[in-house]
Amino acid sequence: MRIRPMRPEDVDAAERLTALAYGAERTDPGRRRWCDRIRHLLTTDPGGCWVADTDGTGPADAAGQGTPGGAGSGTADAAGQGTPGAAGSVVGVAVALRRDLLWVLSAYAVHPDHQRRGIGAALLDAAVGYGAGCLRGLLTSRPDPQALRRYRRAGFTLHPTMRLSGVVDRSTLPAVDGVRGGTAADLDLVDSVDRRVRGATHRPDHAFVLASSRLLVCDLLTGSGYVFLTDRGVERLAATNRAVAQRLLWAALAATAPGSAVDVRNLTSDQEWAVDVGLAAGLRLDHDAYLALRHLRPPAPYVPSTAFG
Repeated sequence: MRIRPMRPEDVDAAERLTALAYGAERTDPGRRRWCDRIRHLLTTDPGGCWVADTDGTGPADAAGQGTPGGAGSGTADAAGQGTPGAAGSVVGVAVALRRDLLWVLSAYAVHPDHQRRGIGAALLDAAVGYGAGCLRGLLTSRPDPQALRRYRRAGFTLHPTMRLSGVVDRSTLPAVDGVRGGTAADLDLVDSVDRRVRGATHRPDHAFVLASSRLLVCDLLTGSGYVFLTDRGVERLAATNRAVAQRLLWAALAATAPGSAVDVRNLTSDQEWAVDVGLAAGLRLDHDAYLALRHLRPPAPYVPSTAFG
């Protein structure tokens, strides 16, 4: 077993691994989005992208490679499984990014059959090492006991999060003014709000995020903010005050397709402004997962991105 830098040819195997480890049934578009995101981060943050592999000795890849009927059965996997001298099966992955002085963990998983062998700890050490010199850290986590234990031992404070989901009751939507569609010309505003709310921008990720989401912005004398909206719900929202944040969230809910399911995730107790809007719009409130922070209080008003923090 070895820990090594991720290569572009590992991405498909890493996607299968994370789907298996998370118990996720991704659609074809979902698989493509995941792979495109990791390829983007391999370009912006190659030093933060790591895999564990079997060093050419493993019999199967992360999602059943080589097993009849398995998710990856058929031919050799993307990491070179079965090729003499090539990399072995990908059995773990950790992907981290640095934005200004903020470190973010974007993806982290170990194959269920290879857990409790120190692989997860070694991968996390490699990913955290990429953040050397960063003052703060942020990640979102599923309620996985082993992962949460590692994050706490690494100095992260664990904040339980809530999730709003369901179909918007459109009869509840208020008239919202001051919110407009954003363009690339508004990214300086996005950067300014990010610096104020979370202490770091998303600048290297703007083009990637804009290619698959819609940007709404609000810029008033009393405050400013933005929200990125996808067909799955709110991708990320930040504002300089709660009133602007609520205005943006109402506008985002109004912009969703009538009858479509909406998700607003990663809400800590500091985001009651979002909970109030979601409940008023007829959405369901459930426990979600955890937001883990190091040397950072929960940013607010803020809905973090699972992928980019």
